[in-house]
Amino acid sequence: MKHDFKVYLRLLSYLKPFWAIGLLVLLGFSINAATEVSVAKLLERIIEAIQNKDQSFTTLFPLLVVLLMFFRGLGLFMGGYFTAVISRNLIFNIRQQVFAKLMRLPSQYYLDNSSGHITAKIMYNVEQLTAASSESLKTIVQQGLITIALLGYLLYTNWRLTLCILIFGPIIGLIIRKASKRMRKLSMQVQSTMGDVNHVVQETVQGNLVVKGFAGQDYEQNRFHESSMENLRRGLKMVVVQQLNSPIVQLIMSIALSIVMYIALRPEILQDTSAGEFVAYITAAGMLSKPIKTLTDVNEKLQRGMAAAYSVFELLDMPEEANNGTLKPVLKGDVEFKNVNLIYADGHHAIHDFNLKVNAGETVALVGRSGAGKTSLVNLLVRYQDVTSGQLLLDQHDINDLELNSLRTQISMVNQQVVLFNRTVRENIAYGQLEHATDEQVIAAAKAAFAHDFIMDLPQGYDTPLGAQGLNLSGGQRQRIAIARAILKNAPILILDEATSALDNESEYYIQQAFDAAMQDRTTIVIAHRLSTIENADRIVVMDKGRIIEQGTHAELIAQQGAYFQLHQRNFEEN
Repeated sequence: MKHDFKVYLRLLSYLKPFWAIGLLVLLGFSINAATEVSVAKLLERIIEAIQNKDQSFTTLFPLLVVLLMFFRGLGLFMGGYFTAVISRNLIFNIRQQVFAKLMRLPSQYYLDNSSGHITAKIMYNVEQLTAASSESLKTIVQQGLITIALLGYLLYTNWRLTLCILIFGPIIGLIIRKASKRMRKLSMQVQSTMGDVNHVVQETVQGNLVVKGFAGQDYEQNRFHESSMENLRRGLKMVVVQQLNSPIVQLIMSIALSIVMYIALRPEILQDTSAGEFVAYITAAGMLSKPIKTLTDVNEKLQRGMAAAYSVFELLDMPEEANNGTLKPVLKGDVEFKNVNLIYADGHHAIHDFNLKVNAGETVALVGRSGAGKTSLVNLLVRYQDVTSGQLLLDQHDINDLELNSLRTQISMVNQQVVLFNRTVRENIAYGQLEHATDEQVIAAAKAAFAHDFIMDLPQGYDTPLGAQGLNLSGGQRQRIAIARAILKNAPILILDEATSALDNESEYYIQQAFDAAMQDRTTIVIAHRLSTIENADRIVVMDKGRIIEQGTHAELIAQQGAYFQLHQRNFEEN
């Protein structure tokens, strides 16, 4: 409970900037609460006016009813509108925070969580947060003020009778507490199953060609059906708890009310009470059940929001990528691995006591079977993974002493999986730190990557939108746009991870020419299966299971007739 309270206080702290709007909410709902009590008082006056044949008041009565409804409407509008202003702004602010946090989380987070669950957090869970903050606060303030106003009126009119109603308070409290625990648990499950639903949708959308190609529509439909059904089941269980909660509370309220009426109708109690006072009292007591029912219903919103708050705050509190480095040197491109080890979170030992020195301007090719640790090694250079032990030096500086953005802006990387955004060709080449590049620079980079000609053949040239993932381009074309991006970056260190794997022979020939130009005067680390792309490297490093087993030039390694020679023979047999 203590932890819940802390989480709730933290959630409410997001409402602090809106305190002035909060006062308007309070004013609106105070006007509304005052009108509720006025209804009972008005009934008392009209009954007395009829009994006393007071013509002046009965004439005034219709006008008072209209006035009452006007102020009631005004209060409700003020309270409801300004609550929505707070609520929408709250969602906006927390969503910005969550998205900013996602930008700063380490790569491991994205390996551990599916994109469906991540987007569910930012879209669905943040939306649910308002249920616990602004929405439930609105109900608590609105109905709480009405309850207090009516109870105040009842106590003022006849405090002894009112105590009979208050005796039932603890029983109602106990029921609400029991329902809370159940609803919190179910709400967490609903949010988790919403992530599953999201995940299936995203996978199917992104892999739609594979789904169609392998006739997987029925399988995906079933997966979606099962995830949605699970979500439906949990949601309905929650509705059962919520819907049982209200009638039980109302039943207890009606018992309290019937006792009050039984006592109130005894002659000895009635003796000095006028008919108007009696009707007004019973009306006010009857009106109490509606705000109390609504206050018990708010529990469901509260639990939904609290479950979401745990989920969102858990994300916001996650450790970010370590960026303790302060140095921002302009790198020349010296790279040195000293006894480097890399062990993943699941215990997989990817890099073993690795030692390698690459001089500025040198081209080193990494070769080896899949799983040899080549990609893990280059991920260390951009700090997508951090060295577990040992040292990685760039220009004699420990990589951890370099400021993270400064480090990454000085390394160009072309991956096997090309990532293109749903923007124009120009915006894809001049992305992020390159967005201020001139048209001439973009075109020069595209020409260097042999992409200019096919770009000019597109409907709008460099202004052609590429669509999601750029899937309307061929693999080779997408690869060349990624290479143009890397060339435009003009960084002192260039990493090519399987960069030519998606190219046909003709494209590869052109790309090879482009790379030869791009590699001039910069440190290049090449990972490739196609040996034609690495034969010209200054040094070839053969890796297996995270260790170096051979290194040397192409000619030296062929002469040794070791692991590289076997790879080379196999490669030529395949060709």
